[in-house]
Amino acid sequence: MALYTQHLPEWKREEVEDVKKHVGQFTLVGLVDMHGIPATQLQQIRRNLRGIATIKMTRNTLVLHALAEIGGDLEAIKDYISGNSAMIFTNENPFKLYKLLAKTQTKMAAKAGQIAPEDIVVPKGPTSFKPGPIVGELQQAGIPAAIEAGKVKIKETKTVVKAGGVINAKLATVLAKLDIKPMDVGLMLQAAFYQGSIFEPSVLNIDESVFMGQIAQAATEAFNLSVNAAFPTADTIGAIVTKAAREARSLGIEAPVYEQDLIDAIIGKAYREMAAVKGAIGEN
Repeated sequence: MALYTQHLPEWKREEVEDVKKHVGQFTLVGLVDMHGIPATQLQQIRRNLRGIATIKMTRNTLVLHALAEIGGDLEAIKDYISGNSAMIFTNENPFKLYKLLAKTQTKMAAKAGQIAPEDIVVPKGPTSFKPGPIVGELQQAGIPAAIEAGKVKIKETKTVVKAGGVINAKLATVLAKLDIKPMDVGLMLQAAFYQGSIFEPSVLNIDESVFMGQIAQAATEAFNLSVNAAFPTADTIGAIVTKAAREARSLGIEAPVYEQDLIDAIIGKAYREMAAVKGAIGEN
């Protein structure tokens, strides 16, 4: 998007300067998608983020002006700006911000023409509907329904829209009546600039329990490698010495090496071998 270069009106210049001021005050600069968020929910989100993050809504062209004037690595975040972008500023790290924004997500009824974020499945079983036109509405929406025991029943579990599919008007109406709310509505982080790098949602969306498990497994494997390779570190030197002493003792017994600390074990081994030979001769 090319920026016009003529003198900006005063109010636009104030907006550009305000963006630049926020960039200077916070360690993280991000973009969030505001699409489809009702005004009441946005107000609640702002209240929940108060003292943690600041949301600024302004024209995309003015954001581009501000980024161009700031320059540097931050300017690359312009590639993530869309028609519904707003800026977000915080001193939290991007992973914590992503988690905070994920908590703003709520489920809402679908509208005609929206894209299914995931497979939308209508489960089989009885509904609260009495016999009537609803049966035809369900069937027209591709949901097998019938009347049983005076109630409308969905005969089989049905995937009515695959992820990425368009929700038509008839289906949107039926899903609302079934109280199925498939749409995630809330602030969606598009990108975050932090400590010189841009973080995308695909990087930030991690399962902490799985991630911590992987770290623990990696630490265990590194410890074992250090011990088995006899590569001493402050954390593994004790285990390496213990392993070496154990292997040296086993070698001394097998050799045998008649050393004061091993003589009892060597005699014990010889006695066991003698008993085994004696038992084998006796059986024959």
